[in-house]
Amino acid sequence: MADFYQHPMIATLQRLKDRPIGNMESELELISLKRKMVLLLPALVSEFDTPSMPRIIDELTQVNYLSKIVLSLDRADWDQFETVKKKLSLLPAEVKVVWHDGPRLQGLYDELRKNDFRLEVPGKGRSVWMTVGYILADRDVDAIALHDCDIMNYSREIVARLFYPIVHPALDYEFSKGYYARVTDRLYGRVTRLFYLPLITTLKKILRTNTFLEYLGSFRYALAGEFAMISSLARGIRISPTWGLEISLLNEVYQRTAPERICQVEIAETYEHKHQGLEKDKPDSGLIRMATDIAEALFRILSQDGVVLSQSFFRTMFTTYMEESRMAIEKNNALSLINGLTYDRHSEIEASEAFVESLKTATANFVSDPVGIPMMSAWTRISAAIPDFQERLYHAVEEDNRM
Repeated sequence: MADFYQHPMIATLQRLKDRPIGNMESELELISLKRKMVLLLPALVSEFDTPSMPRIIDELTQVNYLSKIVLSLDRADWDQFETVKKKLSLLPAEVKVVWHDGPRLQGLYDELRKNDFRLEVPGKGRSVWMTVGYILADRDVDAIALHDCDIMNYSREIVARLFYPIVHPALDYEFSKGYYARVTDRLYGRVTRLFYLPLITTLKKILRTNTFLEYLGSFRYALAGEFAMISSLARGIRISPTWGLEISLLNEVYQRTAPERICQVEIAETYEHKHQGLEKDKPDSGLIRMATDIAEALFRILSQDGVVLSQSFFRTMFTTYMEESRMAIEKNNALSLINGLTYDRHSEIEASEAFVESLKTATANFVSDPVGIPMMSAWTRISAAIPDFQERLYHAVEEDNRM
């Protein structure tokens, strides 16, 4: 039987049958006559040398309901920027490449810094934030969707399922979060399975009744990088420049819209992409750094909500988390056995122990600096501080793409 379980807080839109993708796309094409949809693709230039990007381009050549596809391009020189534009020229939608390393965009970044906007942390978060500013400069855009560009088994169904709940006239959602199974011959998603979910359960046990934690726990894959939202919501959203991006985004959405206007949608039966490394002796990289940033983001959100995070709180959190993580390993082992999957219990225990160190680091960082790395401002604030900035950003990207 297909899984139709509904969490009481937010709607879950499962794949109950293999609906023909052409059927859904036909509906979206009709909707696109009145509602403009833009797809944002954050990518490093190196991803164009992987098997993922050609597959994504090939799939998107069959999508006809998008008004624009915007590629947020990082770490590219002039020649690489030109090459990327040519590769994307095959797509039927209007395509723009936001060249973050180009002189025009760099000049705009410098202007923001001079106006006291904190942008010292490079990476996906900052690039996505700037690209969203460009997209929102077009006031006619109704909805924006985003997915990563390292998906090895990519299907254009991902885009359709992300957009469908927030643009269909018979539905009333403002934000859709993608989810999927991270499994091949074994379970993946270690940060979610062994760190995030046990930590959420731990915090719920300690705090008992906390609506925000209940909300976070309702997402089947809270750390997924795929989501879509209406433009009016996007204008007021702040974005974290760290690995805490997904958690901080979910908090921003939670603060700015009602739970009944939030949904999670199953965008793929399985999802395969590049896997981050987990090395205990490299706490500033890979999954260890990711877990640290996620925990810091959680602590700051709870603190902002008035939760007192004392030394006794953290002591209780460590012992409870270690037990919850142990129980997660037992559950994952059982899940793997019944499905005939490979399961390396020893490496899972090692990962769990490494995540304890991430939690210790996050706690120390929070105690020494509760504010931490600031969120990047909502575009409504940028417009208030520099009224013509988005217009100049829009023209800078247009000029780059005309060259």
